[in-house]
Amino acid sequence: MGRLITKANNPIVLYVSGGNTQIIAYSRQRYRIFGETIDIAVGNCLDRFARILKLSNDPSPGYNIEQAAKKGKKYLRLPYCVKGMDVNFSGILSYMEDKMEDLLKEYTPEDLCYSLQETVFAMLIEITERAMAHCGSDEVLLVGGVGCNERLQKMMGIMCAERGSKLYATDERFCIDNGVMIAHAGMLAYKSGTRMDFKDTTITQRYRTDDVLVTWRDD
Repeated sequence: MGRLITKANNPIVLYVSGGNTQIIAYSRQRYRIFGETIDIAVGNCLDRFARILKLSNDPSPGYNIEQAAKKGKKYLRLPYCVKGMDVNFSGILSYMEDKMEDLLKEYTPEDLCYSLQETVFAMLIEITERAMAHCGSDEVLLVGGVGCNERLQKMMGIMCAERGSKLYATDERFCIDNGVMIAHAGMLAYKSGTRMDFKDTTITQRYRTDDVLVTWRDD
């Protein structure tokens, strides 16, 4: 859906949501995973931090963190957990949770939201830029629910501009889970010849991105 809406050609994809955090590039009929979270997804990290601060779930924890972060002024240096091409978020979350009582004596909740966003997004941009260099790519596509975060888009846009590259992103209509992306993927698979009897269809929750044979692309 991201490629369809933005007209990106063959971008490095940063897939960030409540359940996934992956750096992906397409090659030879597979979406190859160059790096990923080794514990929890970035969206899960943000959601859990919102619960620690007792932020509302309306309309979503991640959105409320994003709005609170815009009012943050004071940056707290947090653990920066990049391991090669992989990232780790649970340590940052545990660090802040363990020290929350003391932190709130010096920092506002808005400061903490701001600090968390700046840190985890910087980690994501580092591994995205490394994947771009490895693949020789000049395009980045943000997908997944966290991909509609305006601060993430701005930070990624700065990195892309410095590399002479282009950032592609969509709004919440296509970043957040929706039926259109399921239907479009099914249409592409059907047009490329994929067929399956209804009795053989199943749901595989742990189906990895790189397990899928991409029959609808040959470039």
